[in-house]
Amino acid sequence: AWAVIPVNEGWAIANVNVGILYVFAISSLEVYGVIMGGWASNSKYPFLGALRSAAQMVSYEVSIGFVIVTVLLCVGSLNLSDIVLSQQDGLGTRVGLPNTFLDWHWLSLFPMFVIFFISALAETNRPPFDLVEAESELVAGHMVEYSSTPFLLFFLGEYVAIVLMCALATILFLGGWLPPFDFAPFTWVPGLIWFVLKVCLVFFMISMVKAFVPRYRYDQLMRLGWKVFLPISLAMVVIVAAFLKITGFA
Repeated sequence: AWAVIPVNEGWAIANVNVGILYVFAISSLEVYGVIMGGWASNSKYPFLGALRSAAQMVSYEVSIGFVIVTVLLCVGSLNLSDIVLSQQDGLGTRVGLPNTFLDWHWLSLFPMFVIFFISALAETNRPPFDLVEAESELVAGHMVEYSSTPFLLFFLGEYVAIVLMCALATILFLGGWLPPFDFAPFTWVPGLIWFVLKVCLVFFMISMVKAFVPRYRYDQLMRLGWKVFLPISLAMVVIVAAFLKITGFA
């Protein structure tokens, strides 16, 4: 999935026109690895953890999909580089402000940014949605029977998925490699540095959630995904599409 992630202008292994769909499709394959890992352990705790993980990922992928659709409506392209470049001329510029971080999508699509961030926590099994590895219920989830290299690969894959979600949030909402202010000395810093700093910021936010939010119950997790985030994200798609159609503000 990292092949289509642009870390700077023109810096992508494969600059395809359907980059966002490619990332979404490849990241969805994580479910199969978790299910097969839990089933192959031949133990009840890993299998229950794998089933929880599959249900959790599928539930929140729907909300993430609608968030991405909302961003694509504003941009008009599936290319990840085009999504970043479209944030050079955003809400702040159109109301007469200088070209700053106020042009990025986090401000104009703030509800979708919040939904994406929380859904990314659930998608990557991070607290407070780490019910896949709930120590009091499932010991360590689908990884309980693994040790040494297999455990390392599962753990590494989990954190690679977290960093991928951070990179996706950076591209969709935080301007990618764009500097927060379009004047010196901010423009002297290479775009790659800005991209890495933004990814680290989102990763820090994801890590800090564990410190002050208690773990959800499983029924609360499912209710939040299907009865709160899904209706809100679907309504936002309709509202944004109607707004763009009526005003031509794109």
